[in-house]
Amino acid sequence: MEENWMVLLQRQNQLAGVMKTNQFTEKFGLRLSEQDAELILQERGNALREQKRVEFGEGIASRIIYEFCDSDFIDQNNYVDTVIRLQEIFYLFKNEMQDEITDEELLHLMKEQFEVLCFGDLDYLEGTCLHHFAQAIRAGYEGYKGTDGYGEYAKFDQQVRWDYGLYYAALQELCWG
Repeated sequence: MEENWMVLLQRQNQLAGVMKTNQFTEKFGLRLSEQDAELILQERGNALREQKRVEFGEGIASRIIYEFCDSDFIDQNNYVDTVIRLQEIFYLFKNEMQDEITDEELLHLMKEQFEVLCFGDLDYLEGTCLHHFAQAIRAGYEGYKGTDGYGEYAKFDQQVRWDYGLYYAALQELCWG
């Protein structure tokens, strides 16, 4: 079946956009081959179909790459797989949050939690952090507006975290009596 020339042109523009990210990401030791970029775009299409979404223009892949490329938890070995998974998570939670949150707000929220709370654990990002935040959005929470997605998750974090001061005091007691 012959593809529509507009679809081919859009695909070519998307590929060029993803490949262009190499100019920026190389300083972080990350580089995509054309085959990697094709795979990312193919998986983007699969994620869009799975989430029953339509997207025009360059798409979210390049924006994810720019947002996450400086992460301490991404290296060349997991780069492509991480970008693919982040795309899937992004589209899932655009739906879960009923498109109430902008792309930029969601990207910033994802990146902040990925770095600070999840320490690169995509399952935790998806299953806990974004899940809780999506519940709040669906319940009518609008406090995130104007924050660009920064500093928002702590308001919904239900997990008890360790306190450094308390930990250090306990360690001192154990080690030095």
